[in-house]
Amino acid sequence: MRENKSTNPELIKLIRSLKKQSREKDAKIWLDIADNLARSRRQRIAVNLSRISRQTQRSDTVIVPGKILATGSLNHSLTIAAFDLSETAKAKLKAAKAKFLSIPELMEKNPTGSNVKIIR
Repeated sequence: MRENKSTNPELIKLIRSLKKQSREKDAKIWLDIADNLARSRRQRIAVNLSRISRQTQRSDTVIVPGKILATGSLNHSLTIAAFDLSETAKAKLKAAKAKFLSIPELMEKNPTGSNVKIIR
């Protein structure tokens, strides 16, 4: 388990809620996401839309424990959650009719994390 060294209060609150949800619902996916978000800023994950498009199918539910970047295109609709995304990526997701959620919204919608793919 990594020690959280971030000073971003939103990120600290999210990591704590992910760990709590993991304990309460016995869902290891949320603990894995919390560990990835607790990394230093240099080690945090950044995923391009092209990788998401290659690794997913229509109507999948995907979580990115980091930031979504806009390189590439998304050619199908899906539900995606991430800590952050670029403005251009947000526009491309809207054009592909993909649904974007924050990580807490996804946790509320799917408390056990079943059928959720992690894209790194």
